[in-house]
Amino acid sequence: MSIAGWIFLAIVVAVAITAIGIYNGLVAGRNRYRNAFAQIDVQLKRRYDLIPNLVETAKGYMAHERQTLEAVIAARQTAVRAAERAAAQPGQPEAMRGLATAEAGLGGALGRLLVVAEAYPELKANQNLLALQEELASAENRVAFARQAYNDSVMEYNTRRESFPANVFASAFRFDAAELLQASESADERKAPRVSFS
Repeated sequence: MSIAGWIFLAIVVAVAITAIGIYNGLVAGRNRYRNAFAQIDVQLKRRYDLIPNLVETAKGYMAHERQTLEAVIAARQTAVRAAERAAAQPGQPEAMRGLATAEAGLGGALGRLLVVAEAYPELKANQNLLALQEELASAENRVAFARQAYNDSVMEYNTRRESFPANVFASAFRFDAAELLQASESADERKAPRVSFS
């Protein structure tokens, strides 16, 4: 084999190794953001499981606030369905926006419940409710932390898939852009974890 043949072979091998590296990097990035979303899903499920207990505890004291309690349960169900859709398609724009919207609705409903609960002194003093509120605040913090990890993974993946020459492989092998999970900026959601019964 001549020198030109060896050079050509070396170029082909280098291109193949580079292509494999780019493809594997895109796969690793996609798997990282999917795993990061799985962590959000775990924390959301934990939080969703606390909400019926919170409503049941409040129900005995807030007999005249049935509409508020029902709104929380309905918002929880909407959020659970949105989280299931998002878990089935992590990073898919419509699923992520649907989850963010459902979470904003749930946050607003919980915020209203906790504000209404302030008017019931016996409920405010209930140890079970205080413990649930503390667990809910902890769950909110864990969701926020998991959301940040997911968004960091998505940003890394999207940056990689948009960079040359990876963008050529991303288009050819259908590595679609992943959507960030944005936290709602509604006033109700921001207030929800800040309500204190002490």
